[in-house]
Amino acid sequence: MGSMTRDTARTATKRPLRRDAERNRQRIIASAREVFRERGFEATLDEVAAHAGLGVGTVYRRFPNKEHLIDAMFADRLEGIGRLIAESMDKPDAWQALVDFLWEACTLIAEDRGLHDVMLSTAFGHDKVAEARDRLLPLANELICRAKKSGQLRADFQPEDLPMLFKMIGGVAEYTHQLAPDLWRRYAALLFDSLRANPCTPAPLPLPALDILKVRDIMDNWCR
Repeated sequence: MGSMTRDTARTATKRPLRRDAERNRQRIIASAREVFRERGFEATLDEVAAHAGLGVGTVYRRFPNKEHLIDAMFADRLEGIGRLIAESMDKPDAWQALVDFLWEACTLIAEDRGLHDVMLSTAFGHDKVAEARDRLLPLANELICRAKKSGQLRADFQPEDLPMLFKMIGGVAEYTHQLAPDLWRRYAALLFDSLRANPCTPAPLPLPALDILKVRDIMDNWCR
């Protein structure tokens, strides 16, 4: 009887610790999303810990380095982009399916510097992130081939062009996010029109160009 009591007591004391550990894990991940969204992977685990209101040791016990934290956060985000591609394949208009995917992917990249970094650099992420990232180009190739077969996408566009296209949009978003956070949409529209096989009357741009004073303000505020 005494032994059973001691075992029960040990179990009772362990359960709250497991719940606390999981709460801390979710708290760390939620804070990391906010920190990395704003600063990208220049941010440190110490900054994540400060944002979460936890001790640095608590963060390092759950995630021994930044790679493990990135893996926990972003593998699902990349899988979500894969699902976007798959859903786009079901749309009847091959050109519109491609453009819809590009808009959604660019929106994610423009709004989240961490996702931008993990998509476009192999320096970030661990096994799960690397595997999810490697699956994206073959999936995108199906969408691109379908748009080419429809005669609407220029024949020389390749899946390997996508990281460069995303990098251009991410660069504009990063450059202008403080003073004109939606301006990237203007340049995305210009890029997407350039992908047409037979240019026609271009679609109206979603935003006007900035005036020269605003451009100078952005230049004055820009720093890496």
